[in-house]
Amino acid sequence: MSEKKEYEYGPVATNENGAEVDAVRFNTESNGVTILSQNTMVSQQNHNSQPGDKKFLYLAACAANLAAFTCGQAFGWTSPEIPILKSNGTENPLGQPINPSQEGWIGSFLPLGAMLGPFAAGMVADSLGRKKTLLVGTTPFLATFLLGALGGSVNMYYLSRFLAGLAVGCIFTVLPMYIGEISDNETRGQLGSFMQLFIVVGLLFSYALGPYLPFATFNYICLGIPVVFLIYFFMRIPESPYFLVLSGNCEAAIDSLVKLRSKSRDSVQKEIEEIKLAVDDATTNKKSFFDIFKERSLTMALVISVSLVALQQFSGINIVLFYAQDIFTNAGVSLAPEICTILIGIVQVIASGVTPMLVERKGKRFLLLLSAVGMAISQGALGYFFYVKDGGNDVSNLSWLPVASLVLYIIAYCLGFGPLPWAVMGELFPGEIKAAASTVTASGCWLLGFLITKYFNVVTELIGTGGSFGFFAACCLFAAGFVWKCVPETSGKSVQEILDILGGNTKA
Repeated sequence: MSEKKEYEYGPVATNENGAEVDAVRFNTESNGVTILSQNTMVSQQNHNSQPGDKKFLYLAACAANLAAFTCGQAFGWTSPEIPILKSNGTENPLGQPINPSQEGWIGSFLPLGAMLGPFAAGMVADSLGRKKTLLVGTTPFLATFLLGALGGSVNMYYLSRFLAGLAVGCIFTVLPMYIGEISDNETRGQLGSFMQLFIVVGLLFSYALGPYLPFATFNYICLGIPVVFLIYFFMRIPESPYFLVLSGNCEAAIDSLVKLRSKSRDSVQKEIEEIKLAVDDATTNKKSFFDIFKERSLTMALVISVSLVALQQFSGINIVLFYAQDIFTNAGVSLAPEICTILIGIVQVIASGVTPMLVERKGKRFLLLLSAVGMAISQGALGYFFYVKDGGNDVSNLSWLPVASLVLYIIAYCLGFGPLPWAVMGELFPGEIKAAASTVTASGCWLLGFLITKYFNVVTELIGTGGSFGFFAACCLFAAGFVWKCVPETSGKSVQEILDILGGNTKA
């Protein structure tokens, strides 16, 4: 496999007789090329040095990540709303409490839908476009929160959560693609970290408002964010220039780059040529998913990618996010459960903001190891608390332990196993196979999320709450061993260098 080269300039231009010319630029009237004189080329080189203003690029990234914020709202929705649906109070829109099986389905329908979302997104992202796919993929959230506000039967909440899952699976697949394609080399890493940050801010939004607002009111407020996203993103934010070149619309790609870079048309010509080279390379060398198993390095890359997201799920993250308020209620902590949940949300936002800075200094492998060990300690401590409590012993002197354990767990998760499995996945595969590998990895992740969320209550009845969190702690210890043994450091390495390591050609 040849290493993809980064070209300093575009391909050598020739005239109709095959002779080399100084430079080319797109002609807005004829869609052909215009031969530039030497003086014009010098002028264009001056334009290429134009720094531009990155404000609109950051605005575009923030606008796109309103979709991620809505995902966070959906993740956090169950924490304040499930306790209401389980209550006998007048605030319960069902009029009667749900049973444990219904609770499990409400929690697990989101990851079930998210398992299917990547396949739908993958099929249309290259035909419909990144922007339109994000718009279409976010639309189910409108029905999600409307059903949440109006739902009078448990089946409507099942449908609501399933639709939320479809949207989540689509957004998790297409949003990183869109952000990566609109970013420049200087901002790609920073803008790529926005998704995790917006998700946890959305979680905090649900944690902070859900317990204190009427059921319907909270859902109507949640509905407002995707509405704002759909309107603003559709009207103001351009399509990915990479997709526009891929679809043969180079003029629109230039217009998109002009807007994103806040530069003149001449000054974005070099970047357009680089995008064309990347598109040509990816189109020429495009592979199917099954081609992964023809090379040892790609097979190992898939094993690592799938294993990291699987271990992410087996750390118990969905249980913590979906049922945080219930966990604190069952633990009988001295603080109000909803206050503890808000505290967890705040810690998550802070930790997610720190992670990008630590990645640059310490690397991904170190942070994954630290994350796995920290989660193992915190889940083990939480398991011990519930083991003592469920054994009928007095735990009043340990009332601080559940809060401390989950705070430590959230910090450890956000430092490593939250954002980094997806970042590592993006670095393991070359462009011609990345879409197929990403779709399978994401779907596998959400399949496990569905199974764990659906059957958590069943397993808890068999082995106790302490045993369940003890199992998660053991999985986190296994995750540390897996990272130590199998995962190379990917930071600062090209895709080919990483594949050479995985293929046994060079040492990590």
